[in-house]
This record gives sequence, structure tokens and C-alpha cells, in this order.
Amino acid sequence: MDQPAKKARGRAPWKWLRRAAQLVFLFAFLWLFRKTESDGISDIQIAANLLFRLDPLVGATAILAGKQIIALLWPALITIALTLVLGRFFCGWVCPLGTLLDATHRLLPKRDTPPRPRWRVAKFFLLGLVLVSALCGLQLIGYINPFSILVRGMAVAVDPWLSRGVTAPFTWLYRHAPESVTGVSEPVYEFLKNHALPFQQNAFVWSGVSFAILAAVFALELVERRFWCRNLCPSGALMGMLARLSLLRRLPPRVCGNCKATAACDEFCRMGAFNEEKKFIPESCNLCMDCQSDCPSRVSRFGFKKSTSAPAPMEPSRRLFIASLAAGIAVPVVARVTGGGNRLPADFIRPPGARDEQDFLNLCVRCGECMKACTTNALQPVLFESGLQGAFSPRLMARLGYCEYNCTLCGQVCPTGAIRRLQVAEKQKFVMGKAVFDKDRCIPFATGESCITCEEHCPLPEKAILFRETETVVKKTGQRAKVKQPFTVLSLCIGCGTCETKCPLEGNRGVRVEREETVPPAVKKEYSELQRTNPRPVAPSSAGY
Repeated sequence: MDQPAKKARGRAPWKWLRRAAQLVFLFAFLWLFRKTESDGISDIQIAANLLFRLDPLVGATAILAGKQIIALLWPALITIALTLVLGRFFCGWVCPLGTLLDATHRLLPKRDTPPRPRWRVAKFFLLGLVLVSALCGLQLIGYINPFSILVRGMAVAVDPWLSRGVTAPFTWLYRHAPESVTGVSEPVYEFLKNHALPFQQNAFVWSGVSFAILAAVFALELVERRFWCRNLCPSGALMGMLARLSLLRRLPPRVCGNCKATAACDEFCRMGAFNEEKKFIPESCNLCMDCQSDCPSRVSRFGFKKSTSAPAPMEPSRRLFIASLAAGIAVPVVARVTGGGNRLPADFIRPPGARDEQDFLNLCVRCGECMKACTTNALQPVLFESGLQGAFSPRLMARLGYCEYNCTLCGQVCPTGAIRRLQVAEKQKFVMGKAVFDKDRCIPFATGESCITCEEHCPLPEKAILFRETETVVKKTGQRAKVKQPFTVLSLCIGCGTCETKCPLEGNRGVRVEREETVPPAVKKEYSELQRTNPRPVAPSSAGY
């Protein structure tokens, strides 16, 4: 074996060390993702929101948009400190999306893709756009943040679909296969259920949109290796700019006759970290160290020494800065014009603990973790119901599920405090909305038949639904009969949606939860009068027993 080959093999451990680190962090992410859900307990000790709290751009935009210091995001300082020492290591060694993109690229057929250096500046434009928009009060990071795209796509699309795909064959075997087969399949399914599948089977609206965005990021690998990381990722752009100040640098290679210095490095660099003049671009390097591990002549090296040659100049130009500044100012104006505001549907309910609408939108990073953690599948992503600025944010859809009375998980997993973490007692008093009965649909009003399902399922210790007994005509028989017609005690109702979920009617329920401010004054007056004239029955005394 010749000497250059021996040197190259001696430096190969850097490559294997990086791959090992990528696998460790990927499995850690998947483990945290699986733990970000209820498994019958009331607390989630560890959640995948750690990934968002480590992202400096998430922290910067949340602080700028929310106009407040957010203590939850302090781990981002660790990433900043390590980036100033090691460079853009996070993208090459830690980021789970980057690891999955590397794995995807290895599965694709090998082909030469010409470098597209002009596209690299797009990530700096997006970086400026999200920062300036956040400063102007519009949070955009949830649409283009790599972790939001990854976690949301997995939570609302990949995970539920995968669960159905895995469960379906076992269900068929359980129903149709002989006992000798199910005796083998059931232990396998039990293992998957306990360690790989979600605790409960969820379904989400607009899941196809979230999946399409995630799939597009992976499809870009067909255009160029790590296309997303090279050209579009704003978080990578911010860490790349910090990397220019890092202590660990790529040192100038010694001249080598075999590969003419940096020529070969430029050809196989997964991040295209060289410009047209073959000069090294520090902000594009993700510290994969392939150039060092694969160099046959050991001329490529990294170290903590001061470089004797100047790197390539910063790629963002003055025009790009002005363009991102202008876009960052214009986009919030357009979003407010098309925003939901007072035009939000009456049944548009935010999760318990959610801040006021504008503050909520400023802090929410559209990660989907609250929806994944919801024990009843009640939290669903919205599209344009609250305007352009509200897309992919969560709402409570009581027709699909209710807010569990003792559950506080959505606030526990929120990485930015858009949903405040409430204690159980505080949450049980948090008013999300009010239940309003539809007399054209509610069974006692519409058909004259008895139904007390809503009152039976109301979780409040003192029921927020009472009845008035009235004589009406039963439509089926045409005879007159006394029936209990429900009404809401508005001072007690918290809008959990249990009554709407449990209503036996198909389609539109006979009761629905509306935001408190949208309940018509006439309805409030009617319910108050009914409460006055139909007081709560007094429980019989136990004295003498």
C-alpha cells in the first residue's frame, strides 16, 4: 500500500465518527419524537421540543416577534457558543433532517450534478426575511424552519399513516388467520405497539399539505446533494454566518501534485463550500470533514490555528440585504390585510393556555408537537382559516375530539410558550369558549325526543349544562310530551368541547363550542334567564340515613 493511501486510511476515523454522531442524534430525535405523546400519564418529562430550543433562529424570531425574553429558549445559547468554537457543526453532525437527506442521497442513483452557486444566496434572503418580518410582528419561521417542516410532517402525516400501514396487516391476521399464525403475529404486534407505534391512532386535516412540503425537501436531492441545506435553510445560514468567527478552521492545503490542491475537494464537497475561484466558503462548510478523510495526499486539514489565506468573501450582497429588508416589511402588511382577525369563524378555538391571538401567532413555530401530544386528537392544523399568518397553527376541533379535563400536555411540549404551561387546577378553569345549542339540530328541540348526552358527559364537578322541562310535540308520533331541553350555564362552561364531541348526531352537532366573544347577546340573555327560572336541582339530604 502506498504512503498516501495509508495516510488517507489513517484519517478515515473522522468520517466514521461523524456518521456515528449522526446516527446517535437521529435515534435520539426519533426517541424524543415517540416520547412526545401521551401514554396514559399526565406529564411528558422529555419532548422533541428540545430540537427547537437548540435552534438560534427559532429563539431570535420568537424573541423579536413576541417582544419578550423567552427563558425556554436558553439552550440556543449552547448552540451559538459551540458554533463560535467548532463552526457549522450542527448541520453536519447533529441535525436529523441533514442526516436523513444524506441517507436519501445514498439511495439515489449516482450521477454528476453541476454546482449551482447562484442558488446559495437564497438562504440568506430567507434569513433576512424571517428576521425582519419577526421584528415587524409576523412570525414566518414555522413555514421554512427545517425542524418545523420535519416534526410537523412526521407528526400529522408520516406517523399516522405509518401506524395505519403497520397495523392493517396485523388486524387482518387477527380476524382471518388461524390461531397458529396469530400466536406468532400478536407478540410481534405487541412489541411494535409498545416500542415503535404511537400510543393512539390519530388523524389530521391537511396532513397531505404538510407531507407534500416535507417530501419536496427530500425530492430536491434529485437536483443537488443537500440542496435544502446548501441553498434554502435559514437556520443553516445563521449558523454559517456565525461559523465565520469560529476558532476551528479549514487550514490552507499544502500544494499537492496529485489533485492540484483544492480542485478535488471542490468536486466531492457535499455542501459545495467553494466558490467559482475555488476559494473556501466558511459559512457553507458543515464540518463533515470528507475532504480531510478522503484526501489521498493529506493536504486538506482543519485546526485551531489562524489561517494565513483569506477565505472567500461573504456571499450575501448589499442588494440581497435590501431585497430581504423590503420583503420583510412588505410581507407582514400583506399578511395583516388577509389575516383572520375579527373574521375568524365563531368555532375557531385555540388550545387551553394559548395566548391572545396575535401574541400566539408571534410565538408559535408551527411545529405540530401540541397536536401530536393531544390525547383526544382534538387539536388540528389550520390552513387559511386565520389568514396567511395562521397556517399550520393548532385549533381545537370539538367535532373531532374534546379537550381532556385533566390534561395539560399541549402546554408542556410547546417550545416557545405560545401555549402556556398550566397547572391542572389552572387549566380546569381556563375558558376556551362557550357551548351554544343549535335548536334546529339539538334532538330535544328539533324532534321533541329526550336526550341528555351532553349533560352526562360534561366533565365539570358542577355541570355547566342544565335543563328546562317543557311540553312539546314529538315529531315521530305527533303527540305532546314533556321533554328536557338543555341550556348552558355560561358562568361555568369552559368550552372543552366534550358535549359537542359526544353529541350523537352525525355531521353538524346539536351543540357547538364558540369563542366567548362571538356568542350572540340574545343567546347570553336567554341562557341567563333560563338559569334564573330553572335553578339547579338540590341534592337530597343524607341526614337521617
